[in-house]
Amino acid sequence: MATAWVAGTPPAIEPVVLVPYDPRWPRMFDEQADAIREVLAGQRITIEHVGSTAVPGLAAKPIIDIDLIVADSADEATYVPHLERAGFRLVLREPFWHQHRMLTRTAPAVNLHVFGPNAPEHIRHLVFRDWLRTHPGDRDLYGTAKRDLAAKTADTPADYNLAKNPIIDEIYARAFDHAAQN
Repeated sequence: MATAWVAGTPPAIEPVVLVPYDPRWPRMFDEQADAIREVLAGQRITIEHVGSTAVPGLAAKPIIDIDLIVADSADEATYVPHLERAGFRLVLREPFWHQHRMLTRTAPAVNLHVFGPNAPEHIRHLVFRDWLRTHPGDRDLYGTAKRDLAAKTADTPADYNLAKNPIIDEIYARAFDHAAQN
């Protein structure tokens, strides 16, 4: 994994800070999506608001997560220079994981995940987001788990994402079971 970080080392790990849902997050996503569409004009792309900031009522780290689907995420020359001119910075390259790339920006805080078409992780992001949007019980369960885990991993914030996996898997199981029955 260390070789995936473009700068050679992962960024400093910050404590996990969750904030209540902010109704400005969809507008912030829209602004970022418009900027991305502008710099990638002429390219066939899909842009989706994913992650906790995409779920009304869910507490989240105040970072807008965006999935950008391009023709070939491994072909960085077709999109990275354009995104860099728009203020994004390539920080992660994971050719071993669905050719995932991640770019970030700080004002506003954005994690831009780039995948190729039909990447399973992008589809998982959409399934999870849409399930939480339409199943408030699971949204609240996930929110409670996130708050508890943020407190439990305060001294080891890198463990936060891994600690969420059991509850995420539990929610995915319900979402996939529901999809299989319909």
